Amino acid sequence: MDTLVVLVVITALLFDFTNGFHDTANAVAASIATGALSPRAAVLLSGVLNLVGALLSVQVALTISSGLVDEAKITTTVIFAGLVGAILWNLVTWLVGLPSSSSHALFGGLIGATWVAAGTGAINVNTLVAKVLIPAVLAPLVAGLVALVGTYLAYRLTERSDPSEVGRGFKVGQVISASMLSLAHGTNDAQKTMGVITLTLITAGALPQGSAPPLWVILSAGLAIALGTAFGGWRIIRTLGTRITQIHPVQGFAAQTSSASVILVSSHLGFPLSTTQVCSGAIFGAGAGRRLARVHWGVAGQMAVAWALTLPAAAIVGAVAAQVALIGTLGTILVALVAIAMAAGIYLLSRRNPVGADTLDEVPASPAAVPTAA
Repeated sequence: MDTLVVLVVITALLFDFTNGFHDTANAVAASIATGALSPRAAVLLSGVLNLVGALLSVQVALTISSGLVDEAKITTTVIFAGLVGAILWNLVTWLVGLPSSSSHALFGGLIGATWVAAGTGAINVNTLVAKVLIPAVLAPLVAGLVALVGTYLAYRLTERSDPSEVGRGFKVGQVISASMLSLAHGTNDAQKTMGVITLTLITAGALPQGSAPPLWVILSAGLAIALGTAFGGWRIIRTLGTRITQIHPVQGFAAQTSSASVILVSSHLGFPLSTTQVCSGAIFGAGAGRRLARVHWGVAGQMAVAWALTLPAAAIVGAVAAQVALIGTLGTILVALVAIAMAAGIYLLSRRNPVGADTLDEVPASPAAVPTAA
């Protein structure tokens, strides 16, 4: 395995780590908001189950490794550039607490880099539309509708019961549904990195075309996303848990159950969904399902705009990175150094307004700290 392949594998695992802490909120924000789980217990539980989920299937990985782009027309340098685009978009949106799609950042980065290197003919448009774009529109709507109906029915069925008993019961249910959602997240999102690493090995000639991810790839991708999840994406947890609606245990259970169901079915079908969009849609639906609940619908429109920008924004960064990296070894080194410098800068900016497990309920100090899409 040559040096560039090793660099790409490491970069892919770094993306997987950012995916973990960027998308932790998807699985645990509702449980933390209702008090069903403490913040630290929630992210640790989610991290463990992300690892377990990563071992359950490889269908999504196969979609990426042998479906999204033509592996015969790209190189490991192109994949590296695409990953840089995805990582930087993840870090920027994490900084502002924006629940954008890590999945679409990855797809955008790969597509932009591939476009520069090999033209549009190397992009499988049919796969992109059928397995990425259409599910991106339908999945949050389906999850939201299921959560809305589930929330409404749960309140109707328990309206004559003792509210405190109902709350305690659904908090227990939330622990179970959060566990299932974490499992589903690992099943879908860890596979994206598996697919990228497998694609790298195929383009380098280390694996034949159409190969499934080797065991070491599955294990390393599962561990990377689990570690990222356990690290805790507190900024985005705050957005999903408190900025959309006030979440009660019944709503949290409905949102998490509907999200887990949609994601697990999609993973089985090989659809690389955005778990962020699914979970956000479910939270909006659960909010709408409770009578007299205040739901910030303006946020939904703002988030939709942000989601629409994710793929092209990451594609632009991936394309620029590819243009430089394809110059040669010096170009690849330059891209790596610039990416490291930008990542370090984003981290230092985040320390000016830190958000942690103990500060989730604090109001941001300035408007800049509040994401425009949340």
